[in-house]
Amino acid sequence: MYSLPSNIVVKYLVPTALLLLVFYACTPSDSDLKRQADQSLNLQISFPSTHYDHALDGRLIVLISSKNDSEPRFQLRDDDKTCQAFGMDVNNWQPDKPLQFDAKAFGYPIQEFANLPAGQFYIQVLLHQYETFNRADGHVVKLPMDRGEGQQWNRAPGNLYSSPQKIKIKAGQFPKLSIQLDQKISPIDLPEDSKYIKHIKIKSKLLSDFWGRDMYIGAHVLLPEGWDTHPDVHYPLAIMHGHFPKDFGGFRTMPPDSNLLPDYSERFGIEGYNRTVQQEAYNFYTTWTGPDFPRVIALKIQHPTPYYDDSYAVNSAAQGPYGDAITYELLPYIEQQFRGIGAGWSRFVYGGSTGGWEALAVQVKYPKEYGMCFAACPDPIDFRAYCLVNIYEDKNAYYQEGTFRKSLVAGHRNYLGKVDASLRDMNYRELVLGSKGRSGQQWDIWEATYSPIDEEGYPQRIWDRRSGAIDTSVAAYWKENYDLAYILKRDWAKHGKDWAHKIHLYCGDMDNYYLNNAVYLAEEILEETSAPYYDGAVDYGDRAEHCWNGDHQNGNHISRLRYHRMFIQKYVDKVHKIAPKGADLKSWRY
Repeated sequence: MYSLPSNIVVKYLVPTALLLLVFYACTPSDSDLKRQADQSLNLQISFPSTHYDHALDGRLIVLISSKNDSEPRFQLRDDDKTCQAFGMDVNNWQPDKPLQFDAKAFGYPIQEFANLPAGQFYIQVLLHQYETFNRADGHVVKLPMDRGEGQQWNRAPGNLYSSPQKIKIKAGQFPKLSIQLDQKISPIDLPEDSKYIKHIKIKSKLLSDFWGRDMYIGAHVLLPEGWDTHPDVHYPLAIMHGHFPKDFGGFRTMPPDSNLLPDYSERFGIEGYNRTVQQEAYNFYTTWTGPDFPRVIALKIQHPTPYYDDSYAVNSAAQGPYGDAITYELLPYIEQQFRGIGAGWSRFVYGGSTGGWEALAVQVKYPKEYGMCFAACPDPIDFRAYCLVNIYEDKNAYYQEGTFRKSLVAGHRNYLGKVDASLRDMNYRELVLGSKGRSGQQWDIWEATYSPIDEEGYPQRIWDRRSGAIDTSVAAYWKENYDLAYILKRDWAKHGKDWAHKIHLYCGDMDNYYLNNAVYLAEEILEETSAPYYDGAVDYGDRAEHCWNGDHQNGNHISRLRYHRMFIQKYVDKVHKIAPKGADLKSWRY
């Protein structure tokens, strides 16, 4: 190999090389520029002592939107219509003391401040407050207590937020801002009792003992026609599970308001859907009070937790004994107050989505305490199809990986299969809203329900929220405790006689969240049962989206408003198969 004379190397090349090293060392790289932009973030946030005169804990959320048709706090969503958000935890934040927002805070859908586009935007900041719980298991955790709104971070009473203001962002440079949380969300007005609807709230000893503070659960109770004039009659309990109900919705004693301005339903693409809702509610009232409808006590349960708008109606490590509290405290109290029959065969459950999973779960977990379940579009009931993830075999939830490429796993589709959100997008949005499973959203509540707790007392992650890598040990725990289809198969020999005739599943075959895949797997398990055969029902709606509940005659926008009249009648038609000999099946059919 040819080599230069040593005098030339020393005289010319060494100094040149050193000069180049100095040049490159002093020239900022792209990552250096990004770090400099991050460090230049000067976003100061404070709250006045006129709102709170003590320190606050919680999740501080910065929201940025290009639209001003609504406040940014109402624009965060999974699809491309979302606003931008960044989130950070705050602890012991003092009033009137400006707080520098973390330049490295995680964002969705854009993860870093430095990557925000240039332009004119609207900014709003909100603090979702946390309370400290000293749980019976010895853990001290900080979580958002429900305050009557059903765990809605953007509507929770007492939360502080700023008035939206217009800002200008330059490429890679966020403007210097000082924002005060000058607004405070007002308390929720409680619903009032009427002739037909009563509102129940009880202190749960089981939950209060677990959480180390007073905890309450309740229900909105719809009494049957003639309840007050038939004092000797006792009634079955029609229990609808689902998200936090503000009242017993869908029941209206007056015809639709003729002055109601029609609105547009983005979900169903229908003008004047609010009028449809009122008409269906009035139709239900006329049906409920008519001469041919079965007389039962219908109720919607309120059981929000510090993790979600409801508990999923089962016992869990992170949330406590909600299943027992509902089954052994709340329902007997309601039956005593309103003359329920008070036997397992006379309690039947139904619901859709979250409520669908809960309906099947309580039937599975409490075989003798419930007489029948009708589960529509249930959340994943077989974790081999946890939406599009098999938590037992897949290594990563966010990607399908091959040798040379990887593809994002879909999270949401329409009835024609068009995908508008990935599973990673949905999880990243939740990660902005809360660390340690505290977002109050869908994927976090599944973990709060199904997972064991970590060293701090929060739910263990089924997968790493940033990377999507699945934890097989957590998956194994889920399988043994909350994989409903697996438990049915595992325990059929033990409880089959108490599950027979009781299980009914309904799902659209184009469910937006791919929930039909788990129903297919559960159906295979049910069809293989014997001694006894399950003798229930599994039904699918052609091209039907999320919330399809077995109605082949009407679209989702109608059938979702008819749960009570549909499933109460189905129960009555079949109750003779599960009621014990001598049970009263007639007195409440006046």
